[in-house]
Amino acid sequence: MEKYDHKYGAEQIQVLEGLDPVRKRPGMYIGSTSVRGLHHLVYEIVDNGVDEALAGYCTEINVVIEKGNVIKVTDNGRGIPVEIHPKTKLSTLETVYTVLHAGGKFGGDSGYKVSGGLHGVGASVVNALSDWTEVTVKRDGGIYKMRFEKGKTVEQIKKIGETNETGTEVRFLADGTIFETTEYNYETLETRFREIAFLTKGLRITIEDQRGEEIKKADFCFEGGLISFVEFLNKNKEKINAKPIYIEKDGEVPVEIAIQYTTSYSENIYTFVNNINTVEGGTHLEGFKRSLTKVFNDYARNHNILKEKDGNLQGEDIREGITAVVSVKVKEPQFEGQTKTKLGNSEVTGVVMSMVNDALSSFLEENPNVAKAILEKCISASRAREAARKARELVRRKSALESTTLPGKLADCSSKVAEECEVYIVEGDSAGGSAKQGRDRRFQAILPLWGKMLNVEKARADKIYGNDKLNPVIIAIGAGIGADFDITKIRYGKVIIMADADVDGAHIRTLLLTFFFRYMRPLIENGNVFLAQPPLYKLSKKGIDDVYCYTDEDLENAYKELEEKGIPRDQLAIQRYKGLGEMNPEQLWETTMNPESRILIKVTMDDAIKADEIFTVLMGDEVEPRREFIEGNAKFVKNLDV
Repeated sequence: MEKYDHKYGAEQIQVLEGLDPVRKRPGMYIGSTSVRGLHHLVYEIVDNGVDEALAGYCTEINVVIEKGNVIKVTDNGRGIPVEIHPKTKLSTLETVYTVLHAGGKFGGDSGYKVSGGLHGVGASVVNALSDWTEVTVKRDGGIYKMRFEKGKTVEQIKKIGETNETGTEVRFLADGTIFETTEYNYETLETRFREIAFLTKGLRITIEDQRGEEIKKADFCFEGGLISFVEFLNKNKEKINAKPIYIEKDGEVPVEIAIQYTTSYSENIYTFVNNINTVEGGTHLEGFKRSLTKVFNDYARNHNILKEKDGNLQGEDIREGITAVVSVKVKEPQFEGQTKTKLGNSEVTGVVMSMVNDALSSFLEENPNVAKAILEKCISASRAREAARKARELVRRKSALESTTLPGKLADCSSKVAEECEVYIVEGDSAGGSAKQGRDRRFQAILPLWGKMLNVEKARADKIYGNDKLNPVIIAIGAGIGADFDITKIRYGKVIIMADADVDGAHIRTLLLTFFFRYMRPLIENGNVFLAQPPLYKLSKKGIDDVYCYTDEDLENAYKELEEKGIPRDQLAIQRYKGLGEMNPEQLWETTMNPESRILIKVTMDDAIKADEIFTVLMGDEVEPRREFIEGNAKFVKNLDV
């Protein structure tokens, strides 16, 4: 092995002091330097106020996005201590903001029984990744202020006034040299703070966006807590139990759960630990699912709803149509991963199981009509699952008998390496023909679909297997659906939806996305789903190359550029593309399929709650929410086919 000629001694070993490690490797502390990491800064400061609320000392948190993307967070908690810290010999305020793992959240004698935050590093990490930070504290009769720049103290703590109030105000400007963007998304922050308010009964959280001409505001406070949360999640769905089932128990591990069943076919369970959204679940989710299955099966047996000859209901049968929020408070939570997405405390499973067993059993006994209605849905789901199993086996047997297990209309690529392969799901045979001729056969596969496909929002899995529109998609992707979906078995690293730029094309995109969201969600979560972006216009004139425009803004810019070259608008022929079939193979390759020049939109799912709400509104049974959505968004439509 070749040896590199470089020195390796004590002087080559880097020692990063203070907050330098955070600035050197920010992703280790906040997950990423993308827009997601940027928003994480705000959450960390807000979490400190929430911890005060959980401890019983804070009732209000106000967040302001000031002009220039400066964030201001104010709470009326106890205020960060300002006296000299015995270990660091600095003020406690300076210690909290300049020393990693300094906070009131460690050990049995800490300032908090339970807390969120980023393992106690929240305030110092925000400070390290900010261009500047100002902290003002009201405490012990005084008002105190400090200022930091890039994590370093530039203005020592000083008393600037007197007051009888308590609380903390933090203003900071994220460092533009570290983050890909410093532009906050108001809707993202609004959604998160609504969630926190649901989870912290009685806490008022306000957000105000002062950046635009028109100030945006939201005010959240929910005395109903998780009951209000579940009602909000199901506001556009038909309910089976009108009032959510509510379970609450204090103790060493406080647990709070709200459950409501709807007539939908999807399962939506959201779990939180100390107000942190554990998107990957963990031991609290495991305990809830186990207990839910046991309680409903026991009740069905004891009341002869399930006979001796009947098999037990499966967990997925019992969870069809459920919306539940499970919130636990754990004194010393163990999370798998720095960004807290999965709870690992084994003792929590038993605590949740015991509590749900007792409380839910009592509820069902006391509310037999609700119990019967829910179990009727569970049994119906069980029958549909069995029908889906038979349909799935039929599809598998049929595939095994055919000369190839791939759909007949699929034009596959020659490469078998999933990471480099991509499949275009194309609307219509004519467009499919152009795509097949124009593609790069080495890594691009084409699957043409024709006609409208099944709206899975209104159908169970047994209706999906064998569906002549969806079955080719399932077989082509090759990873199964629903509970059987295995992301490691996908045949293509990119699944690209390529539909016409008209209303019908938008509908087909929505139908496919609904299917992927409900039955292949890991495909979206893993970043494998994309939308092709065909051009809307072509400008042409004899003697010049065709100019393709993807938006109205592109069109206007193209006109201006050509005018500067001496070509007036009235000499240009313009074509408005409505269908992919209007392009020949070379044009389709050049504009929409060539990796060197195409535009692909990655479909992401940062907020499952918001995604579920949108799909329910657009594709569900309730008409009124859809009408309201259309009326509220009609003003944003630029191209509508008549």
